[in-house]
Amino acid sequence: MLSKFQNHIADRFPFLKEKKLFLALSGGLDSMVLLHLMQQLPFEIAVLHCNFQLRGLESFGDQNFIQTYCDDHNISVFITQFDTESFAKDYKLSTQVAARELRYSCFYELLETKNFDYVLTAHHADDNLETFIINLSRGTGLEGLVGIPEQNDRIVRPLLPFSRAEILSYAQDNNVEWREDSSNASNKYLRNKIRHDLVPILKEINPNFLAAFEKTQSYLQQSQEMVEDATIMVYQQVAKEVGDVIHFDLNQLKKLPNYQSYLYQWLNEFGFVAWSDIYDLVDGQSGKQVLSAEFRLLKNRDSLILIPISEMSEKEEFQISEGDAQVNFPLKLRFGQVDDITVESNTVIFVDGEKISYPLVLRRWKEGDFFHPLGMHGKSKKISKFFKDEKLSLIEKENTWLLCSNEQIVWVIGMRQDERFKIENSTNRILKIELQ
Repeated sequence: MLSKFQNHIADRFPFLKEKKLFLALSGGLDSMVLLHLMQQLPFEIAVLHCNFQLRGLESFGDQNFIQTYCDDHNISVFITQFDTESFAKDYKLSTQVAARELRYSCFYELLETKNFDYVLTAHHADDNLETFIINLSRGTGLEGLVGIPEQNDRIVRPLLPFSRAEILSYAQDNNVEWREDSSNASNKYLRNKIRHDLVPILKEINPNFLAAFEKTQSYLQQSQEMVEDATIMVYQQVAKEVGDVIHFDLNQLKKLPNYQSYLYQWLNEFGFVAWSDIYDLVDGQSGKQVLSAEFRLLKNRDSLILIPISEMSEKEEFQISEGDAQVNFPLKLRFGQVDDITVESNTVIFVDGEKISYPLVLRRWKEGDFFHPLGMHGKSKKISKFFKDEKLSLIEKENTWLLCSNEQIVWVIGMRQDERFKIENSTNRILKIELQ
């Protein structure tokens, strides 16, 4: 196995040469074999161990075992202890998910603070099969069936081609010591049920099942790569990015014979899960939306608009004091007294400075707001009706700001000035307000 492992490293991970490598050790069979293999190759290695404190004294037994082994073999070791159950409770996570979050955050923190390059983990072929079956049972998409990646950013998994049987045989032949995790014998967790009950049946049906599975995953990975290529090409035809906002052209999208698959590929990374609702948006009414934790997808006429959910409260207000020549947040506005009126536009207005009361207030619109649009000779109009007439999308409405004086709207910024603050023949002080 050592020769096979060495060739695999040279073939698949030549970039590891002369790098500083952490080995993530649990103390179990797989990780101790990984350590034993790496000790015989010319790499600079250190060990990291996460004690999740989930098995009482047994967890500290694992920690002491690793510490003693590393001390005896002159290997640097970094040990981190976590109160995993409290973390899971605080963040409303399952214990397994909480441990995973803590594990990988620990990996990346140590990579940065200790100036190491990669973390090697001991995931192997049987782990890959179990993950495949778990994802299959949950109705995953293609990306959930292609298996555990051999490299994910700075996490490398060099044992993926090796079966649990190969690893056990190597450990027995080379007198590798390890710790048995008592939780692995329990069928409390889904992975253990698959490992103990389902996988042995599959291997009984076909003794070469793992090899056949590896071939199948290779085909799936090739298919996934083709899907990704097609997704990128079609995205360029359908989507338009404007800052943090993405507009999907529904007229172009609906020409595709399988547009739902493309939507899934494009939107999956943004945390959406209500796929039926998303597909219904395509033919739904304008204004409907679907939310993920951090994004919203809005139907607006012939477009789907993807936008981050604003963290700014609609109730948030910003004051502008008299004498302020410029404000930079949430908008860039410039104020200045002038002698004459020049050309007005959507981004420049001129108001009677004596009609203004300070502090001015910048805020978002709320239901019931009204103003007197310039040019309508004193007639009032609700902001909601004005937005409707201007055919603004929900996103555009939410991103519109109002400049107010004593609760009266001076300017629907970038759109229309209020008649009550216009320049008249009697005006002695002209204030120019410019949106930059």
